[in-house]
Amino acid sequence: MNPVLANIIIILILVIALSAACFYIYKEKKNGRHCIGCPMSGSCPKKRTDCSKK
Repeated sequence: MNPVLANIIIILILVIALSAACFYIYKEKKNGRHCIGCPMSGSCPKKRTDCSKK
């Protein structure tokens, strides 16, 4: 395989992965979740933006 072609394939995979991550973050923020990945992100009070505080 041509090294240039391999580099292009790797770059395309990275761009797709980064685009998917950005779309997921955008979608979660649009749904009103403050802390993405926090188990309480859907039920945190709106005044708090830090899920680590209890």
